[in-house]
Amino acid sequence: MFRYYVDLYNIDFFLFLAFAGAVTTALLLGIAFHEFCHALTASKLGDQTARNLGRVTLNPLAHLDPFGTLLLFFAGFGWGKPVPVNAYALRNGPRTGMAVVAAAGPVSNLGVAAVMAIPIRLGWTPWHNPFVINAFAVESWTTTDYIGLFLSASVFINCTLAVFNLLPLAPLDGFRVWVGLLPIELARPIAQMERYGILVLMGLFFLGPLIGIRFFEWIVRPLVEGIASGLTGV
Repeated sequence: MFRYYVDLYNIDFFLFLAFAGAVTTALLLGIAFHEFCHALTASKLGDQTARNLGRVTLNPLAHLDPFGTLLLFFAGFGWGKPVPVNAYALRNGPRTGMAVVAAAGPVSNLGVAAVMAIPIRLGWTPWHNPFVINAFAVESWTTTDYIGLFLSASVFINCTLAVFNLLPLAPLDGFRVWVGLLPIELARPIAQMERYGILVLMGLFFLGPLIGIRFFEWIVRPLVEGIASGLTGV
């Protein structure tokens, strides 16, 4: 994604500002709302750790993880700063409670994507893929087109955050949801593999392409595009 916008910068600086601005704003808001919903859900279930640390807020600065945010710009996927949760303080119990808290983030992103898609689906604003640019067509854009660009970027980014975070690999939310849903006799040995999850994740996305395994292109991107298309009707 980073290289894509570097090329755009070299073509037209105004286009770079418009498209990069829409994507960056959508990223910051998507990450902030994702982590806010984790923190708020944990608080509602009885654990005030995140609230006491100032994480029940929509301020993006409270939720940005430096490495996860850089990945979003360079690779097109990433994460926010993990919300601290005391699983044993949750009313639903540690397994179920953590599953609910974990699911809150991706579900919130799908909710944001659905809301942002409404004007596009109703035909009030056009759909503009933030990663497909026709420089000639942009010259005739109106204010409605730029609003459509931001809404389109928000739909695409929030769908990406939801799908990526629901992958059943630690430290992503999908791992916690998976452990919470499985029978205890299956969940326990899987939970013990959590420490290796980040190695598997990094291997899939950074070493995988070197040996012909394009996990993001084969699985994540088609799911994101399918959900975005279903929400917007495009």
